[in-house]
Amino acid sequence: MKLLFAPLEGITTRTFRNAHHEYFGGCDAYYAPFITPTDNEKLSEKTIRDIVPRYNSVNELKVQVLTNTPSAFFKFTDKIRPLGYSEVNLNLGCPSNTVCKKGRGAAFLKDVDALDRFFYEVFSKTDFKVSVKTRLGYSLAEEFEQLLNVYKKYPISLLIIHPRTRDMLYKGLPDMNAFSVAAKEYKGNICYNGNLYDVTDCKRIINDYPNVDSLMFGRGAIANPAIFRELKGGKRLSTNELIGFTDLLIERYLPLLGSDVYTLHKLKEIWIYASENYPNEKKTVKLLRKATKLDEFRSILNSLPEIRR
Repeated sequence: MKLLFAPLEGITTRTFRNAHHEYFGGCDAYYAPFITPTDNEKLSEKTIRDIVPRYNSVNELKVQVLTNTPSAFFKFTDKIRPLGYSEVNLNLGCPSNTVCKKGRGAAFLKDVDALDRFFYEVFSKTDFKVSVKTRLGYSLAEEFEQLLNVYKKYPISLLIIHPRTRDMLYKGLPDMNAFSVAAKEYKGNICYNGNLYDVTDCKRIINDYPNVDSLMFGRGAIANPAIFRELKGGKRLSTNELIGFTDLLIERYLPLLGSDVYTLHKLKEIWIYASENYPNEKKTVKLLRKATKLDEFRSILNSLPEIRR
């Protein structure tokens, strides 16, 4: 069973990934946040800097592309080939309005015929391995039957399924009935993604779906960055560890962002999820959100109790 760290735009950049790998480890592969090539836009060095190997110290880094045209896809693979990459992940799951308005991400799922044509051209011309991160559909879970029929036609290296529709965003519970059908019918490598917050959640998926190849963690791994270690029999996350990890991020972000204010903003993004470890500390969490200085933020962290589960 492979354990994968999902891409979260603005959070799981190389700075976070490297720090997580050094401090916690246990993750088999990290997926970088998507890069969006277009037919008319030049892919600059700045655009792909996050995935340049010399800037990444993780054991394995996977690259994700957000596109709905074969020409932009090929342009992207031509750009990353010299970096040593031979595999790319296609994002068919991003639910944001900005992405979907352009027909990319989860919006591409609305046009099954266009998606089929895209895959036909891509797989007939590329020598790259192509994995896919998908939702069940745009509006209804019933859309997944047609989508799955398309996925079955092509040599997808890994099908990562987040069992929600685009309209669900990240609300409600994953549709496990729909995932069960996929796990039964799809014969290729399959990965489950969605609402994995603790070891119990993971073991339930592993036990119920023995043919699942891997698990992908997103928000759950930001909240509990030790979850990969815990699944491999290691110790549970502690408050001291979470504070120590935050200190390491401060050390890495400050010279990169060049500002206490920007660094604090970045930490607050991460602690939106990390604060879920303290459901009874609403007052302290509120103080963290309102902190205006790094020292103040750090001092408030020291008042948190030990994590209880």
